[in-house]
Amino acid sequence: MRVTAIILAAGEGRRVGGKVSKSYLPIAGRAMVLRTLDRMFSAQTVDRVVLVVAASELARCDSLLRGDRELKGRPWSLQSGGATRQQSAQRGLQCVAPETDIVIIHDGARPFVSAALIDRCVQAAAEKGAVVVGLPVRDTVKVVSPKGLIRSTPERSGLWEIQTPQVFRRELIVAAHEKARSENAQVTDDAMVVERIGEPVYVLEGERYNFKITMPEDIWLAEALIRAGKLA
Repeated sequence: MRVTAIILAAGEGRRVGGKVSKSYLPIAGRAMVLRTLDRMFSAQTVDRVVLVVAASELARCDSLLRGDRELKGRPWSLQSGGATRQQSAQRGLQCVAPETDIVIIHDGARPFVSAALIDRCVQAAAEKGAVVVGLPVRDTVKVVSPKGLIRSTPERSGLWEIQTPQVFRRELIVAAHEKARSENAQVTDDAMVVERIGEPVYVLEGERYNFKITMPEDIWLAEALIRAGKLA
């Protein structure tokens, strides 16, 4: 079984602060994008990684990856991203070889996903076709109007916060993205492109440490967990 991982790191991520894209911000001395690559290559099932970055960052990222000891001999390639996450995923899929069986799509801003979770998703996707990871919602969720008025309170037991990786049989995710592109459909994650063509998507329970780096406090939390020995 051949597995290619697409890591999406083309967004600017300005909410986290700083003058550079958050992908290159250091977390305990190592750039976030390198930490994400470390985790992906630590999985037993991953054969190759396609890293999707902003076109303006291609040269910088290439230099960073080529100069990193941990990535020596690793099969990675770069692709320029699009204006949206959806477009970046589509461009990443263009770099996936036809003989690939399984495609992993993962946020570059989730640098602490475990190898065990990646491998578990790959095996599940090989059996089921489409698998994502997530966590059951712990807090009460409200549907709120633009004016701040509560409209409803959904039943919490059926609500999940969806993470990445999202893992698919190659032919399924390629066909689903092509249909979304041809119909100019806008989606916010890759599961949605599969859902909209009527194919089932299964959810596996994810990990609390697989959080997304979005705000400055997320970096503070990550570094605190590393200092405490909870994360490597």
